[in-house]
Amino acid sequence: MSDNKKPIISAVGLSKVFRDFWSRPKAKAVNDIDFEVYEGEVVGLLGPNGSGKSTTVKMILGLLYPTAGTLSVFGQSPRAVETKRQVGYLPEESYLYKYLTAIETLDFFGALFNLSAEERSSRSDQLLEMVGLSHARRRRVGEFSKGMARRIGLAQAMINDPSLLILDEPTSGLDPLGCKEVKDLILMLKKRGKTVLITSHLLSDVEDICDRVIILYGGKIRATGTLHELLTVTDANRITTPALNPAVTDKLISILRENLSGDEFTFDHPRKSLEQFFLEVINQAKSESIETAGVVGGGKIAEYLTENQTPEAILNDLTRNTEVAVAKPAVAQEPVENIDEENKAIERLTAEAPTVEKPAETQEKPAGTAAKAEEDLSKANEKLKDLLS
Repeated sequence: MSDNKKPIISAVGLSKVFRDFWSRPKAKAVNDIDFEVYEGEVVGLLGPNGSGKSTTVKMILGLLYPTAGTLSVFGQSPRAVETKRQVGYLPEESYLYKYLTAIETLDFFGALFNLSAEERSSRSDQLLEMVGLSHARRRRVGEFSKGMARRIGLAQAMINDPSLLILDEPTSGLDPLGCKEVKDLILMLKKRGKTVLITSHLLSDVEDICDRVIILYGGKIRATGTLHELLTVTDANRITTPALNPAVTDKLISILRENLSGDEFTFDHPRKSLEQFFLEVINQAKSESIETAGVVGGGKIAEYLTENQTPEAILNDLTRNTEVAVAKPAVAQEPVENIDEENKAIERLTAEAPTVEKPAETQEKPAGTAAKAEEDLSKANEKLKDLLS
């Protein structure tokens, strides 16, 4: 970054440790990171779930206090009121008052910044027009779809004309047209000298609009730089030309410059996609056994979801469920190997146990229960045979 650009966000040794009830370290969400975001930049803060993105954003907003290190926004503490006046924030979920209309929502947030009634009205009209919600200005935001809620959320984030705009998943829930409009808006804000920090899992969107990216994993920065620096494959070359006839193709290397002028072909290095580079960085971090408090990738499908219900399995289930109703004396010893030893063990325990007299009605109940269970088992077997025949 050139020297004439000043850092809007500056972090040195930034760390955040979450602790349990007894103040014991539970998770190190951000682990000693250094980075800067300069004026007029669009920077993507990337990483898998649990990598420290949201924690970093919350510290920049002054919602969380760092455990260690220093963090400044506009050269001041993130908690300073003057700092917050210059920041616009779109959270991942649009937290809006559902009983307010779209125009009332923007008027409310404008009032929080002490804007005059005239200024609030003018800006609200312009913002609703910009995000395509002029037709829904009198509708309650609680009736909005997710895409419409994202649009009104984006509008409220810009009601104070912020110098720093922090967007958490700005295109989430938007249709392709809405995604393009948001990206065009971000590029327009960049031309006006605004600084934009974006977190997103839609890497194609990040690739379209970001100047630089910062990739986090396990609370540490694993890669950072411009997209050109990170994605260019320097150990290979790529030549783009118009369609060539077979003769020219066969002798491409020797006659390329004889058949084409310098304006008709380009010579540069191929590039990876941002998604491909992102996955390489994360896989490399995993191969180095880097610890993370976030997700580490899914495992195999749960075994119970892959089981097949065969006729034999159905019969076993019916038999097992029916036998539960049959009263059997409990034997508190190691499993025996054959039925004779089991019977002997039961007789020995029965003889040693004290005799307890039971009412006649209670003593007759197990016999009736066992007979009923045998009848149920017989009916279940007959039904199963009918199904299998």
